[in-house]
Amino acid sequence: MTGNGSSRHDKYDGPILECKNLSISYFTRAGEIPAVVDFNLTLNQGDSVGLVGESGCGKSTVAMAIMQYLGNNGGIVGGQVIYKGRDLATLSEEELRQLRGNEIAMVYQEPMASLNPSMTLGRQLMEVPLYHEHVSEAEAAKRARKILADVNLPDPDRVMSSYPHQISGGQQQRVVIAMALLSNPSLLLLDEPTTALDVTVEAGIVELIAEIAKKFNTSMIYISHNLGLILATCGRVNVMYSGVVVEEGAVDVVFDHMRHPYTKGLFNAIPLPSADKTARPLVAIRGQLPLPHERPAGCYFGPRCDFFQAGRCDVPAHGSTLAMSSVDGRPGHEVRCARWSEIDWDAHKPEGVSGEETPMGDEVLSITNMRKYYELHDNSIAAMIKGKRVRYVKANESISFVAHESETVAIVGESGCGKSTFAKVLMGLETATDGEVLFNGDDVSSQSVQKRSPKQVGSMQMVFQNPFDTLNPSHSVGSQLARVIKKFGVETDKDRIENRVMELLDLVKLPRDFARRRPRQLSGGQKQRVGIARAFAGNPAMVVADEPVSALDVSVQAAVTGLLMDIQREFRTTLLFISHDLSLVRYLADRVVVMYLGSIMEQGTTDEVFAPPYHPYTEALLSAVPIADTSIVKKRIILEGNLPSVMNPPKGCPFHTRCPRKIGHICETKTPPFAEDGEGHIISCHIPMDELRKVDPVIVQADSKSDQPAAE
Repeated sequence: MTGNGSSRHDKYDGPILECKNLSISYFTRAGEIPAVVDFNLTLNQGDSVGLVGESGCGKSTVAMAIMQYLGNNGGIVGGQVIYKGRDLATLSEEELRQLRGNEIAMVYQEPMASLNPSMTLGRQLMEVPLYHEHVSEAEAAKRARKILADVNLPDPDRVMSSYPHQISGGQQQRVVIAMALLSNPSLLLLDEPTTALDVTVEAGIVELIAEIAKKFNTSMIYISHNLGLILATCGRVNVMYSGVVVEEGAVDVVFDHMRHPYTKGLFNAIPLPSADKTARPLVAIRGQLPLPHERPAGCYFGPRCDFFQAGRCDVPAHGSTLAMSSVDGRPGHEVRCARWSEIDWDAHKPEGVSGEETPMGDEVLSITNMRKYYELHDNSIAAMIKGKRVRYVKANESISFVAHESETVAIVGESGCGKSTFAKVLMGLETATDGEVLFNGDDVSSQSVQKRSPKQVGSMQMVFQNPFDTLNPSHSVGSQLARVIKKFGVETDKDRIENRVMELLDLVKLPRDFARRRPRQLSGGQKQRVGIARAFAGNPAMVVADEPVSALDVSVQAAVTGLLMDIQREFRTTLLFISHDLSLVRYLADRVVVMYLGSIMEQGTTDEVFAPPYHPYTEALLSAVPIADTSIVKKRIILEGNLPSVMNPPKGCPFHTRCPRKIGHICETKTPPFAEDGEGHIISCHIPMDELRKVDPVIVQADSKSDQPAAE
């Protein structure tokens, strides 16, 4: 990369960024809302720091304050944001415009929100050097093309001439990152940049950011709720809760020797390799994040803390909250807790959100050679000449597996692998092209939902990914649950329907007065609980959960996951769990089905799929999972290239175009056979099973670390 940014890092040898006692508020009709209080951070050249915490804790607000993007109703009410020795509050609008996108750049969570749909990507990239550095059009185009190559986008010339909608989500995010890096910024802010991406794409982008930051000595602030990503990308971490930092320090020190109950609560709520849904279940953080104007005195986390002590934790040492204190023996490790030195973590065994293992029952679902093709009609002259006016999108190709009563079967794979299409066929939103789908003995493969009986529809329900889009905003929670109960004939009497609504709210652990509330009055986690209650209102034999917790905070994820398992155990429901979060799949599922480009690559019990022998695609998926455990040693496998088009799938093995273990011409020409490694563990691969058994495990647990203070 060339341009005036190439030597900026050498001109200033002090801290790149300093936030000193930063306090940020928003001003509404109801008064001042203190969003962030007493935030401190020092970021040196080439350093990276992570900001973690639940939604609403102030992470993004800090980033917006650094960018000076707080809007008309937000402002810094105390402290300073100092960039390279200059207080940003003292700069003019023109000076700020010169800094933004040039010396300070930001990558947002949703790439399409950062791209102009009416401009080519090349033109949007060229705007950065044209505006900030006043280079020629030819030089801007040259640099734009080079940065696209630097972020490993295939065929940069094609991307330059494409519009945003013509490339995939992962490619869009790479373009946004390229745009942020184009002027070689000194400071890069990343706000959940990989949340909406597949784990394989996420792994590539995380590695890409790390490489480029190292190459150009870029300083980074990485905002994420994914603690595994923070471990992989950052040197230091700030844990935020309700607008304040409650713990900070080097990432490995905080992860191995956490001293704030909230930090410990976050880790208890995520599925690490050591977690087990029966022996070591996840533990949800009780209660909810307080609203800014309802924060308690002293420790803001007090009402949710297992170690709260009246008279100590609710009495602030300075001002309205507790002060930070240094952890003995660990320089730079600080915690905002009055009792951190007294807590015996080894003796603390919080109750998890699940319980004993439930035995499986009879077969409920049997799928045999199910196919789903979509017809595309091409009326072009070229298609008419070639005689190929009809083409087929092979969304699902020969799907076969079974599911039993009280069993959880996870279906995993990248976006575009056919998971959601399969779910649509199962639910009757689509009909199968071929094959058999037996549900409770009835073949429903060719039955649309309109042709199914109320009993069939009620016995197979779905929990969707986004709780915000699945509830009617005009109706109360109670009326929406009552409608389902009545429609599926569970109850017909008005009083009995009302009683059943109350029982469902009890089931999902929501107060009964929520029956009168509208969805807008509920949090995201509460809406998802209502969605689960609605799914179980018809007493279903099977529930299809399509990414049901991916949009929720980690603490809420643990609670909702435990809730699903509790209800499944009580009603012996079959659960089909569609997800790309392999950490959660490992924790939750009894069996796993791995899909790629519409085909099943591997299936077996969870223990079988997560240990060698692996299909090479399963191996790559496991390698891409970020794990928030410093004792884990993980094999590095980055998949090259993009998912092929389902309109023109590769011949032979569908995975051969990206497979790091491809063995030759046979992979390109012949469909691989299904080989068994024991009863029920099936792998579709040309590599002999004996060789696959010799593959080293992807995830290895190293020796456990001591919890003694580090030597100075």
